This record gives sequence, structure tokens and C-alpha cells, in this order.
Amino acid sequence: MLPIENWWLNALWSVSPTILLGLVFWFIIRVIVRADRAERRAYAQIEVEERTRRAAATPESAEAAENE
Repeated sequence: MLPIENWWLNALWSVSPTILLGLVFWFIIRVIVRADRAERRAYAQIEVEERTRRAAATPESAEAAENE
């Protein structure tokens, strides 16, 4: 075959590594962002629980805040 006949195949082979690396990069970034989102959500829940526990443990500080 002449090289001109394989133009589309050559173009596909030339572009495919870039596309594949782009997809791998997108997948890795997606996993990182989702893990970060889940970690922030869990940390926020822990923080809410800690604030609730501290408020319940020290009722006089809550009363002092109300009197001010």
C-alpha cells in the first residue's frame, strides 16, 4: 500500500496515545476529586459531632454566651 492510502490509519495511530493519556489523566483527577469530596464531607460530619458534644458537655458556657 502507498503511504497516502493509509492516511486515516496513520492519523488515528498518531492521535491515539494523546487521547489515551488524556483519558487516564481525567480518570486519575476524577478519583482524587471524589476522594477529597468524601473526606471533606466526613471531616465536616466529625466536626459537627465534636461541636455538639462540646456544647452538651459545657452547658454553663452556653448560658454565659446567652447572657452576654
